[in-house]
Amino acid sequence: MALLMTSAVRSLRSKVNIKAAHAALPCCFRVQPYSQTLPENELILEYLDGHLKGIAVIGMNRPAAKNAMGRNILTLLGNAIDQVRFDKACRVVIVRSLVPGVFCAGADLKERAKMRPEEVGPFVAKLRRLVGELTALPMPVIAALDGVAVGGGLEMALACDLRVAAKSAKMGLVETKLAIIPGGGGTQRLTRVVGVSKAKELIYTSRVIDGEEACRIGLVSDAVAQNGEKDAAYQRALKLAEEILPQGPVAIRMAKLAIEYGSEVDLATGLKFEEACYSQVIPTKDRLEGLKAFQEKRNPVYIGE
Repeated sequence: MALLMTSAVRSLRSKVNIKAAHAALPCCFRVQPYSQTLPENELILEYLDGHLKGIAVIGMNRPAAKNAMGRNILTLLGNAIDQVRFDKACRVVIVRSLVPGVFCAGADLKERAKMRPEEVGPFVAKLRRLVGELTALPMPVIAALDGVAVGGGLEMALACDLRVAAKSAKMGLVETKLAIIPGGGGTQRLTRVVGVSKAKELIYTSRVIDGEEACRIGLVSDAVAQNGEKDAAYQRALKLAEEILPQGPVAIRMAKLAIEYGSEVDLATGLKFEEACYSQVIPTKDRLEGLKAFQEKRNPVYIGE
């Protein structure tokens, strides 16, 4: 990971030429991929500032391999997840690609072809664990699909709370074409998102669909026309994150817990989860601030406590 710093961007490490990385970066909305990607720059964690403060962006940046997930990028992803998990100032995470035209091409099959059979299982287990850790992040996570997202790339997006896509983006779980099945949670998460019948159809056929079709079946919540910068989905994700930022951060985290756990159980048990999560927001300073702001007819200022 690399440290990027402008008036609007704060990141992790200082091993990158800042001027080159941000030559075309107005207000941190757009980041260009590095022309020569060093291993530590294959995934970049950025903290946005200004009116976007509270948003963290995980950007995949492996253009030569179309962001295919190999050992190195998985390690960097794990580091980024650990970084934001314990950051109380982080209220929303966006997962995107810094490579135009592609989100993530899935597992690095060239790297996997060199693995011994006994190495494949642990590698897939690590992928499955990291994808699960995206889901387990306490704050909302938004996937911005501006290009191809297949195999493990779509599984990563499915692990996020929300997904937005460019209408031209292509996505699918194509593993059966390679005589394997989705191994990063795809058989389970896709089923929960689009339903059993549609998930079977997409997985059995290895079908790749575009963003408009994905929106129609509920795989993504919004599909937008691609722009000249090839980052329309990212721009939409930023707008969505801006809508989330003013809300009470503790309330958002508790709502996520209630929905995540409640959706896996019967209604009666789900209501118990909701009750337990509601009890966590009652003693907070933010709840009192919300009531006070309502009485005073002003916008609340939440501190996450």
